[in-house]
Parts: sequence; C-alpha cells; structure tokens
Amino acid sequence: MTATRSKFDYDLIVIGSGPSGRTAAIQAAKLKRRVLVIDRKDRLGGVSVHTGTVPSKTLRETVLNLTGWRERSFYGRAYRVKDQIKADDLKARLHMTLDHEVDVLEHQFNRNHVDMLAGMAHFTGPNEVEVEVEAGDTTRVTGEKFLIATGTRTYRPDTVPFNGTTVVDGDEFLEMGEIPRSLIVVGAGVIGVEYATMFSALDVRVTLIEPRDTFLDFIDRTLIQEFTHQIRENGVDLRLGSPIESIEDEGSHIEVTLDNGRHIRGEMLLFAAGRMGNTDRLNLKAVGLETDHRGRLEVERKTYQTKVSHIYATGDVIGHPSLASTSLQQGRVAACHAMEVPTVPESPWFPYGIYSVPEMSTCGMSEEELNERGVPYEVGIARFRETSRGHIMGLEHGMLKMLFSLKTRRVLGVQIVGEGATELIHIAQAVLNLKGTVDYFVQNTFNYPTLAEAYKIAGLDAFNRMPIPEAYKDKKPAKPKKAPAKTAEAKADKADGETGKDKAAE
Repeated sequence: MTATRSKFDYDLIVIGSGPSGRTAAIQAAKLKRRVLVIDRKDRLGGVSVHTGTVPSKTLRETVLNLTGWRERSFYGRAYRVKDQIKADDLKARLHMTLDHEVDVLEHQFNRNHVDMLAGMAHFTGPNEVEVEVEAGDTTRVTGEKFLIATGTRTYRPDTVPFNGTTVVDGDEFLEMGEIPRSLIVVGAGVIGVEYATMFSALDVRVTLIEPRDTFLDFIDRTLIQEFTHQIRENGVDLRLGSPIESIEDEGSHIEVTLDNGRHIRGEMLLFAAGRMGNTDRLNLKAVGLETDHRGRLEVERKTYQTKVSHIYATGDVIGHPSLASTSLQQGRVAACHAMEVPTVPESPWFPYGIYSVPEMSTCGMSEEELNERGVPYEVGIARFRETSRGHIMGLEHGMLKMLFSLKTRRVLGVQIVGEGATELIHIAQAVLNLKGTVDYFVQNTFNYPTLAEAYKIAGLDAFNRMPIPEAYKDKKPAKPKKAPAKTAEAKADKADGETGKDKAAE
C-alpha cells in the first residue's frame, strides 16, 4: 500500500528509539510510509540497549558464567571459573553485546528506509518539532502523526549525595571502576532486586533496603516467599520496612542511617527507587498534553492514543508494565492504528520476567487476585528438584506453581522461580491465551528430561485433587434386565397350549 503524499515532511515522527519506538518505526516503514526517528543520542537503542534491559541481562549472564554459579551445587561454593573477577571482565562482554545490538538496529532502519536524526526534540506546534542537533544548531520537521517513546530516567532525589563513583543511580552503576566488596542497594523494585542478587553471586556483601514492608507486590506471595528464602540463603541482607533517615558520603565508605537508629556501611550505594518519564523537555504544552507527577502520559490502552488524537505514546513513558517485551508490542499496535491499518490486537496475557538470581517469571493472575475476586481455584506445585533435568543440572531450588479454575478447569495463572523461569513461562502464556485447561498438562507428553516437565508434575498435582469430569469417568456396561416373573394364570395357559399341541400331533 502506498500512501498519498501529504503536506507534511513525514507521515510518522517517532521520538525515541527504544523497543517501542523501533517497532513502530519499522512497522510504519513496512507500510510504505515516510518515517523519521529522533533520538537524543547519536547511538540508537534508547535506555533498553544502553543502560537498561540489555546491559543488565548481559551483566547477569557474565556474572553467572565467570563465577561458575550454576555449577556450585556439584563442586562446592568455593568453585570459580575465574578466581579474580574485575570490573573490566564484566564490561568486556557488555560492550560487545551493545555494539552488536546497535549495529542490528541501524541495519534494520536502513533496510526499511527509516530516516534518523540525532538531537533533542521539542514540540513547537501541533504538527511540528524542533530538534537541537550538534554544535547548537536546530532544525524543524513536520509530521502528520507522532509517537512519543522517550522512556524514563532514574529518579534522583536531592537528599541522596550522588557522586558518580560510590553513590550512583542505575545508569551510572554500569560504569563502575572496580567491583566493591560491599554494596548497599536502596529500593527493592525490579532494578534493585536484579542488581542486588547479581552482585551477591559475585560474593559481594549486599544489603537491600526497602522502606515498605513488602516488595514486588504484583508477584504471587508464595513465589516471593520462596525467592526471599533463596536470596537470603545466597547472602543478601534484606531489610524490609526500613525507611531511610539519611545517606552520608564519608569518603572511605557510605553510611546509611535508618529511622529505627540502625546504621549500614558499604563501599558503594546504588539508589534504585523509581524512575521518571522523559517528557519534561518535550514542551508538551504546545500540543495540549499533560503528564502525571512522574512525567508519564495517559493513553487509551487499546490504541495508545493520547487525548490529542494524532499523538501516540508507548513504552515506559506510559507506565506499567514498563517492560521491553510489552513495549515492542505497543509500538507495533500504535503504528498500525496511526497509519489506519487493521492489525491483530495484543493478547490479554503477557509474561512478566525478573532477571534476578534466581530469576522469576509470571503470567496470568496470582493467588491473591483470585481470592480478592472470589474465584474458586486449585493449586498445582512442582519443585525443580523433582525433575530428572533438575538433578542433572544440580538444582537445589526452583518451583513452578499453577492455578486452575474449579468451575471451568482453565489455567488462571502460572508463577515460576528458578533457573530458566523466563523461558519456561511461555508455555503457560500459550495455554492461558488459548484458554487451555489442567487437562492439557495431564494429556500431553513433555520431553524427558527437561525442566518443562515441571508443568506435567504441577498439572497432575492439581488434577488429582480436582473433581473428575463425567466424560472421564469409566462407565460400566448396563446389566441386562430380568424377565418379569410369570403368574400362575400364565403358567396354566402355557400348560394348556402344550397339551393342545400334543393332541394335534397325535
């Protein structure tokens, strides 16, 4: 389909080249539309590629490989692949991965004829943005439709003495000069939990502070209990319900004072308590848009339109779930709607992955949600140590939990903690979206030995406690009916008949 050339420079202008901006631009370009991507950095990819998703997951894999973490159950806690692990060892693989990601993204844009412009953009009117490029120069471009995919930045309160070396935010953390012997992490959100558990695997003494009494509240409580037990066993000092009174940079160390009077010392502090939408420099007033207190935009969740119909927003800048995976989907859907092209809608259930050590992943509803809704359900649980694959891998921990409706037998939610959780969850996602039941896991064969076999174990665990459907019950063959008892009168008639036959024969 070739669009009619409009009075604007571009059919779609995308501000931001993260996951949602990337997919939106490529989708619109495949529809033969003129597309421009503006990014404030000269390297594409946004926060996801440079400071967020890809770097943190690369760092995790590097840590697990160099420390020999996965093999310690066989060879002991002292086992190491490399004895002396330094910051440069962690960064080497990181830079190689990021360079590859940027190269692939630039190739995709070039192949699909997506124009690119590096600079800081802000609206000057309903259909125009001004971009501050190198050397202070500016250029103006017009677009029929716009997509805001500017992502988020770290929240940096004035009460925290950031110095870029020993007191850092999530972006600066990756640039550390050396691995600290002790680390304080403030904020038990996804980012804080991931980095805290990674560095605990490096045998760094980690203290994780969370002012609230709970953390990761969107995760099933059973899973959090299992996870909490494991990370404490791995050496993370988890301080819940501990509001911070002050953070002091003492030069030789960082000292945190809690409001209960306790003090915590560490060589480095990572502040990971929240993020802000990157919208303050867009001059949104020029187009009649406003943000919430965190700089996030409100959108219609099926189309990702803002209240200004020709402007869309996707990714972390619109808030929860703030995942690279969901952002990729949002960008595609928004681009199709903006270009007025029908498309397949997003599926209702998506997987949520947390790349901690151990990793966690969920899809569907938690047990707490089912209780709130008053839904009758049954639970099936499998431990990774119950599988042969778990024995082969030396897994001592890991759990898969499934929730099933007692009325319809359908899968309502799946939660996994342990090795490979973020990969295994996609089986649950498929069954959930296809409205599958507990019977699927009982009837079907899973490769042996695999961790996926845990689905079979958990399915049987629930199946054996659930009412058996009538269709599955053995039906015994009906017994033949007995002939009715003969009356005396009938017997007499029969006798007379037999006598008559004898006389006729004679």
